[in-house]
Amino acid sequence: MIVGIPKEKDPREKRVAIVPESAKKLIGYRLNVLVEAGAAVEASLSDADYEQVGAQIVDAKTLYSKSQIIMKVQKPSQEEIELMSQNSCLICMLQPFSSPQTIKALAQKGITSFSLELMPRISRAQSMDILTSMSTVAGYKAVILAADYLPRFFPLLMTAAGSITPARVFVIGAGVAGLQAIATAKRLGAVVRAYDTRPVVKEQVESLGATFVEIELGVQEAETAGGYAKALSEEVEQKERELVSEEVAQADVVITTAQVPGKRAPLLITENAVMKMREGSVIVDLAAETGGNCVLTKPGEIVKVGPATIIGLINLPSTMPYQSSQLFSRNLVNFAALIVSSGELNINLDDEIIKGTLVTYNGEIVNPTVKQTVEGI
Repeated sequence: MIVGIPKEKDPREKRVAIVPESAKKLIGYRLNVLVEAGAAVEASLSDADYEQVGAQIVDAKTLYSKSQIIMKVQKPSQEEIELMSQNSCLICMLQPFSSPQTIKALAQKGITSFSLELMPRISRAQSMDILTSMSTVAGYKAVILAADYLPRFFPLLMTAAGSITPARVFVIGAGVAGLQAIATAKRLGAVVRAYDTRPVVKEQVESLGATFVEIELGVQEAETAGGYAKALSEEVEQKERELVSEEVAQADVVITTAQVPGKRAPLLITENAVMKMREGSVIVDLAAETGGNCVLTKPGEIVKVGPATIIGLINLPSTMPYQSSQLFSRNLVNFAALIVSSGELNINLDDEIIKGTLVTYNGEIVNPTVKQTVEGI
């Protein structure tokens, strides 16, 4: 069976789905690996690196026509879907809730597709969880960006000219990205405070040396069975915005990470809250891709509004393509081990991980939530 690793067509995407070390493992699974020429140049990897481990370099048309399994980072374009062999298998980040036409096209062509964002939050799936891997990168890069734009030091400094007080960082959302942001900001010497609707994360926040901000919202269950934050009512969100604004006003840097799977990111920072911030303050909105946690965030842009610089860049993991690709490809290889047996595709529909990530199969949209979303548009 042949696995194809194409070059990502989105010019903003610098990652590659499989790096050479992972290609070698796929070959060990009795798979032949084809890599599109120049697929990993943006990730500082050459075609020769792949050839050294036994992969073959080909053009895009050859890759799609010969591959039974396609491994990508981003969802395919319509042109790429047309190039795919009928009944082939696609594994990538499909963005199924916002890409109905892509999902329909895959089903119509009979392509079996897996969306890695739908990976169940269970212990057995941790080594395949690309959201966790990529959130780690995003949380780290958010702090580095904030430090770059903040017109002051992060750490406490004792100099001959006097002392410099440390920066105050406030992190909203203590999931993987938020915890990584906390850890990175602490390493840089900032005073860090963090907030999350889920009280269960308090211990994790404090273990990293940050102060957990407790805001009583009167909500009994703020977490899903899968460990994600639940969407809150508008009344509760309004109360949350009012209480969060007090913390925002005192911070030099605010990093927001609050997202709800399949929904628009909750609006937590109002325009009024931004205007009360100190001159030179920075907001890094990691929820920009799903609308943003700040009402003034412009997805894909960096804007100066009043006293604050608001960074709404999307796909931060792609800005660190070398190691992001390493992590992504390791997740993919671990997933491949689940669906490939003795060099052949083996899809066990009784497996919780396979069932959870499978979107299209035998010409149908088989994921109930995705199907409902696609048919409702």
